[in-house]
Amino acid sequence: VQLQASGGGLVQPGGSLRLSCAVSGFSLDDLAIGWFRQAPGKEREGVSCINSITNDDGSTRYADSVKGRFTISRDNAKNTLYLQMNSLKPEDTAVYHCAVRRDSWCVLSPNQYDYWGQGTLVTVSS
Repeated sequence: VQLQASGGGLVQPGGSLRLSCAVSGFSLDDLAIGWFRQAPGKEREGVSCINSITNDDGSTRYADSVKGRFTISRDNAKNTLYLQMNSLKPEDTAVYHCAVRRDSWCVLSPNQYDYWGQGTLVTVSS
């Protein structure tokens, strides 16, 4: 079981980045998956998540702080999760992780997730 996040980097305020999470070792058919972030000195928080493929009614969830700016999506054929981040702000600076939950419904609580990737750093600064 492996989750490999990538796509982080340094971007100016107002800029965009797209994060990717390649999942291997199991299928996302019956598993919810999400993005989380942890800023220095802060607790890990949920950013966005999406239901399993089997249970896919199109439902996604977003933290209030990113609604309207971030979009989560999934490529089922590639078993890959994405996070398109637009209008980035300095407060979005954090290490972003993807994680899988052994349940078909997604939630934004990090402690409900079972498998984690190593994270990719996003820095928003001028």
